[in-house]
Amino acid sequence: MTALSVNVNKIAVLRNSRGGGEPDVLRAARACLDAGAHGITVHPRPDARHIRDYDVLALAEFAHARGVEFNIEGNPFAPPRAGYPGLLELCRLARPAQATLVPDGDDQLTSDHGFDFERDAQRLRLRIAELRELGCRVSVFADADREGIERAAELGAQRVELYTGPYAEAFAEGRADAALALFADAARRAQAVGLGVNAGHDLSHANLGAFLRGVPDVLEVSIGHALISEALYEGLDATVRGYLQVIANGR
Repeated sequence: MTALSVNVNKIAVLRNSRGGGEPDVLRAARACLDAGAHGITVHPRPDARHIRDYDVLALAEFAHARGVEFNIEGNPFAPPRAGYPGLLELCRLARPAQATLVPDGDDQLTSDHGFDFERDAQRLRLRIAELRELGCRVSVFADADREGIERAAELGAQRVELYTGPYAEAFAEGRADAALALFADAARRAQAVGLGVNAGHDLSHANLGAFLRGVPDVLEVSIGHALISEALYEGLDATVRGYLQVIANGR
């Protein structure tokens, strides 16, 4: 079954807006896992706008104790700065099961594109090797419509995470079929060279089932914004269980 990893960044956004420790990111992660989620995802950014370095370490310890996957996302090329030691150093300290490399910059509100595997090949190869040396499984953010997704395997990645923002937009506009065909083709091309396929960004309770039915053998979905938003109305436990039911039905 496709694994559900809950991104808890939005819990930290709310906490940081007021200061202090509430809502508690660790308590939210615990609620998600207690409801059946398979793992926890965080995406620390250099500007510390949500998840911070101390959150990463606390969540890593918690996930290791629970025996579940901890996934750290981030830009592998962003230099360290005060409060942000860099993605590689965070992974060295936290030893996540998976490191997902994302080409996001400080000026981006959220991740909105995958890597250019031709342009970034040399730098990616080095970072991937360093992360694998730490024992991390490495996934790289990829656009479904970009040629050369297969290059990720040559660079040493073990998975790609398909950027599903365009699919979510197409679904909302009632034109999901063409998008699903594009994503299914990208998944098959990746799988043909031995890459596992993850997916994430703007996936929701409404569009997840169709995606999993249309795209073959998705190993993991990382969902944050929509899930946390829906949990404001239904609660974390009920919302996570609802997503797990969608996954079960979608497969």
